[in-house]
Parts: sequence; C-alpha cells; structure tokens
Amino acid sequence: MPRLTSQYWQLLALISGVLFTLAFAPFKQTYLAPLALSYLFYAWQNATPLRAFLIGCGFSFGSFGLGIYWAYISVHYYGGADSLSAGLITFLCVLFWGLFPALAGYIAAKSKLNNNPLIAYIGLPVIWILIEYCRGELILNGFPWLQIAYTQLDTPLAGYIPIAGAYGTGFIAALTASGLIAIVQMPQYRIQLLAILISIWGLGAALKTIEWTQAQGDPIKVALLQGNLTQDQKWLPENKAKTLLWYKTTTEKNWDSKIIIWPETAIPAYLAEVYDWFIQPLNQEAKQHQSTVVTSLPIKDDSVNQKYNAVMTLGKESGVYKKRHLLPFGEYLPLQPLSGFILNSLAIKLGQFTAGELNQPLLSANGYHFITTICYEDAFGALGLINVDKAAFLINVTNDAWFGNSIEPHQHLQIARMRALETGRYLLRATNTGVTAIINPQGQIVKQAPLFEAAVLTNNITPMTGLTPYARFGDKPTIIVLISLFFMMLWLTKQTNTTIRTNKSADAL
Repeated sequence: MPRLTSQYWQLLALISGVLFTLAFAPFKQTYLAPLALSYLFYAWQNATPLRAFLIGCGFSFGSFGLGIYWAYISVHYYGGADSLSAGLITFLCVLFWGLFPALAGYIAAKSKLNNNPLIAYIGLPVIWILIEYCRGELILNGFPWLQIAYTQLDTPLAGYIPIAGAYGTGFIAALTASGLIAIVQMPQYRIQLLAILISIWGLGAALKTIEWTQAQGDPIKVALLQGNLTQDQKWLPENKAKTLLWYKTTTEKNWDSKIIIWPETAIPAYLAEVYDWFIQPLNQEAKQHQSTVVTSLPIKDDSVNQKYNAVMTLGKESGVYKKRHLLPFGEYLPLQPLSGFILNSLAIKLGQFTAGELNQPLLSANGYHFITTICYEDAFGALGLINVDKAAFLINVTNDAWFGNSIEPHQHLQIARMRALETGRYLLRATNTGVTAIINPQGQIVKQAPLFEAAVLTNNITPMTGLTPYARFGDKPTIIVLISLFFMMLWLTKQTNTTIRTNKSADAL
C-alpha cells in the first residue's frame, strides 16, 4: 500500500462506500459499483487483518449509512421510538450489517489471499460474494440489501442473471472490479486483461437476447390498486371504513380486469372481523364477474394464539397464502428475550407473527398458478423458486409506507426486478403508497404508479412457462463453485508461501 496515513485510507474508504451505494436505485450510477469496489480491493492488498477490517468498516459505514438510513424513519415515525433511541437503533443496524464487508477484508488478510496480487484478483471477489451470501441468507433470517448484482440490472451483466442469479452475477461484477485493478497494476498484460473483461461483458450482452421462457395462453388484463394510506393513518379505527370503501369501489370499476391485486394488509383488520360483511360479499361479486381478487390482511388463530400476515384470493379461485419469511424485529423478535426487553423498554410497538409453511400450495388466478411473496420476501431469490415450474407469473404485495419518502421504495422495486429476470416471468407488484409496478420477464418496468398517490395500474400480461437455468438450479451451483475457488486459492497461497520459504532457506545456505 502507498504510504498514506491510516486516516486517509479510512476517509477514502468512507467515500468509496458512499459512491458504492450511489450505484443503486434511485441514484442508478451503475458504473460506480465496480469502481468503488476496486478501491476497496486495492486498499486490502498487503494490509494486515486489522487494517483490512478497519478499512472495510469505513467502506461499510459509508455504504450502509446512506443505503439504509431509512430504518430511522420506520423506527421513529412509525415504530414510536424517540429520536435519540431511533438514531441509536439505526446506528447499531448500520454497524452490525457493516461488519460483514469488513469481515471479508479480515478473512482475505488473515488467509493471506490479499498478499499475492494474482491470487487476490480472484480471491477477493470470491470472499466478497460468499460474505454477501452469509449476510443475505444465513444471519438473522438474512438481509440481502445493497448486493452488488442489483446495480447491474440495466448493464450487459444482466444477461447472466437468468443463469446465475444475484450471487453469480454479483461475482462477475466483483471480478470486474478486480480486473480494473489488474489492468493498472499489470501493464504488461493490459491488452489481454482488457480483452477478457470485454469478452465477459460482451457475452453478457449476447445472453440478454436469449428468451429462456415462453408464453402460454392469451394475455390477461390485470389491475393493481394503490390506496396510498400512510402508515400512521392505516390502522386508525376511524379510517377503516374509508379504506375498505376505496378498495371495494375501485375494484368494482375494474371488473373488466381478470386479476385485481390489492397491496399488503390492504384490509386493516383481522379476517374474522370482516369475513361475513366484507369478504364474503366481495367473493360473490368477484365470482359473478369471472375475476380473481388478490387481497391481503392479517389472520389470527385464537386457538393456538398465532397471527399470520396473509394473502387471500377471492372469486374464480380462492385460497390463502401465509407469509413464510418474516422480517426480524418487524414481524418477529430474534435473540429473545434480550430483543424483547430492549424494545419494550423503548416502547416500540412491533408485530409478532408466525411464519407460514415453507412449501404451501400455489395460489391461482384466471386459471394460472402464481408465486406469492409478501413485502420483504421478494428480496430472497430462492424463496420464489419453490414450485416455480408450475407458476405462470409472480405477485408481490408490499407496504413500503413504513419508510416514508426515502430511497427504500426505489431500492425495493429494484430488488423486485431481479426476481422477474431470474425466473423469466412477469411480476405484479402492488404496494400501499408505492412503487406499484408491472415488471416484464426481462426485468424491465412496463408500467409504474407514482409515489404517494392513490392509483390504479392496468395492463395486459402474458402467462409464461419454462425455466431459466437459475430457476432450475438456484444458488447452489454458484455457492459450491465459489467455496471450491476459495479453498483452491488457500491451497495456492500455501504453496506459494512454502516455495518462498524454501527459496529463502536455500539462499541462506
């Protein structure tokens, strides 16, 4: 590393972290992602484990500090915490999730993978994505936010997404960052390295032209309803009748649509409270018009004292889906009893739900099965692959009103686009305050509603059949390859160090 003071390295790491987050929605400065990661990888070269960890912390604080500041809005304005407590919780959230990128630097330095530039060019991207996977899937039910692949939805690398998903595509993006360093550090191979990078990106562009799935049946007219009720107003008793009336009358104006979708907990009451006088009449009316209404509401089972965040279909086809992947600290409390004690002390009111079964029967609409996800569930690619071979499209119902007018709704929409592209199917995303959108199998937004306006989004979609390679195999091949590469890099590092020690001993003799 050049002789810069540690303060300069930390400052540059912080700036790079901010630039990294600017590559995500709504900023979409895509090219900044590999550039920012290039600095981080460069700074890790020849660093001690502690120095690599601290540089990673600086990067993470910039990235997560900007990228998930919206947690403060949720905790303070809608969770009921005072500003100081909300600020502390947000800081701890940034600090905790920021430990994972820093851990990548520590592991690279501790294993000495970053001491050999040739090994580091591959080893650092491998470690980065494996840590992304651990953060996104394994820890506290997973937090797959700000993963580098999401910045590549509108670049040639998007061609790899139906094949390798978010983690495989993320590895290629991270490998690009390493390649940029190699081009600078190895001028004698500059032309060859440029040719390799151009080939990787060119192949991605070519892969984007492949249609992995095919249409089945005629186009279907759909209507997505966005009621636009802010979170502080949503559950007030005096607003319940007004809310239900808006959704009912708006639905009645759109009976020409075969599928009508309401957002997450559009019905602000438990099923038992509204079943007889609201759900049943709506169900009969939907049957008369040969339509399916996809609505959402909480369901309470008093016999076992359990609550579920659920989606119901009414009309031509009826069924219930119970949310499987719950939001930590939002829908359930991990690390009990400590987390419950702390949140109760801060007077923060959060829901405590029960997770539904993992392999539930698919819901149907207009004669086609579809994959259902509720809010945060669409951030997990593997979750949307269960029985996807039987599904013609995807439906996600969401309530991003928890995060106000922040960058979170835009980030969440970007994540939803990934799921459509991974599976090669339309994704219909109905939200309470936005961003409601219709996304095509190429991951492109066909139509979207404005934020914080009551709106109805209508369009035709095409039911799809067939499987992308990612839908068929999931993340396992990518993770197995990356783990194998990691151990191969460790072996090469050990062999290199042994050779160096042997040569030094020979020279001494």
